Amino acid sequence: MKKSYIYLTILATSFLVAFGFFYLYKGKQDPAVPQLKERQGPISTTSEWLNTKAAIAGLQRTLREKPNDHKSKLLLALAYMQEARVTGDHPYYYPAALKLINEVLDDKPEEAVMVYEATVAKASIQLSLHQFDKALATAKEAQAINDRGAAVYGVMCDAYVELGQYEEAIAMADKMTSLRPDLKSYSRVSYLREIHGDLPGAIEAMEAAVKAGFPGLEQTAWSRVNLGHLYEKTGDLAKAEIHYKIALVDYKQYAFALSGLGRIAMKKGQIKEGHDLFVKAANTLPEFTFQEELVRYYQKQGQKGKAEDTLEELIEGMEEDQEAGHIVDLELANIHMELKKDYPQALEYALKEYERRPDNIDVNKTLANIYYHMQNYPKASAHIKKATRTNSQDAELLCLNGLIDYKLGKLAAGQNLIRKSFTINPFQITPVSLEGKKLLSSSLSKI
Repeated sequence: MKKSYIYLTILATSFLVAFGFFYLYKGKQDPAVPQLKERQGPISTTSEWLNTKAAIAGLQRTLREKPNDHKSKLLLALAYMQEARVTGDHPYYYPAALKLINEVLDDKPEEAVMVYEATVAKASIQLSLHQFDKALATAKEAQAINDRGAAVYGVMCDAYVELGQYEEAIAMADKMTSLRPDLKSYSRVSYLREIHGDLPGAIEAMEAAVKAGFPGLEQTAWSRVNLGHLYEKTGDLAKAEIHYKIALVDYKQYAFALSGLGRIAMKKGQIKEGHDLFVKAANTLPEFTFQEELVRYYQKQGQKGKAEDTLEELIEGMEEDQEAGHIVDLELANIHMELKKDYPQALEYALKEYERRPDNIDVNKTLANIYYHMQNYPKASAHIKKATRTNSQDAELLCLNGLIDYKLGKLAAGQNLIRKSFTINPFQITPVSLEGKKLLSSSLSKI
């Protein structure tokens, strides 16, 4: 789950789309409300976009006639949320959706179902903005209104995961699945199994999510890509490639599938093809991970100017996201660590995130990695213990654990962990895994 992107699957299925704030609120035009944006690139030529604009136009008409129509405002907010997902324009659409939802809730609708749906939507937006503690508090408000709605347990599951409260997350996923076994619940079960070391079980659950989805919908393609990514993490590049290609057939120009195929190409040594796929993905959707891949490519190819320009553009975009309320300190920490090699700056960002959620395994993995590169091995060890407490079999995590142990003098234990990581996934190409491979080769040469 690049977690980042399960959150928006919670609500928006009827209106797959984007907006314009075009309505009158309490009889007065609100000049601060953004208008409908035209999509750019390949996603602007699809039939889905035409349907989206038509659906939005209908909501616009309704709200012009009835400025306080709660249902239309809620549907429009859901459409904004989905458009943020489809276009990647998070700084524009998340605040827009949140504004609409807050207007609905401030009006205090008499219908309990409206209050519940709007409160769940608000919690979902807060998740998407990485405001996890707020999302959990808002979701609990929705649960108090209706404790039989599956969606609220999905939000609570995600919030507990991000806050590092994994037992609570499992309980919420079980509750959600019992109420509504579908793509959304199965995908959460998959991620929880993955971080607890059950990769076969994670694959099984994500296969169930794909089967439960409707072909041609973005959410189904998202699940298909995540299934491919699970196979990729276990070194089965052939199956991963198949699923990425199927996702592209079912959902044309799906950027995450293009990126997946780009990674496969790179691991096969098809460097030019991988680069072209990353470029195509980045031109389709301004997702920061695609730009990261391009920076890595330019750095490895010695194209210093392109690498620096792309990296600068990437960081500027993320800082814009941050200014719009989307907390991306962890992502900025990883970028400054790996791509800029600026470990003090990376540490500053990571510690901000650690203060918010000290129990999250991804946050602790990043801190362990930063401290490792700063040669502070005792602190790296303290954080790697927290990062591995769920028994995750993530290959890079195991490799990092092995490197830290090795530096602390636990030579045999460290080498065994590094070997295990390459048994799980022999196609690792991260800086940590390359260092692990070099250490093993050096050890063998001394025998």
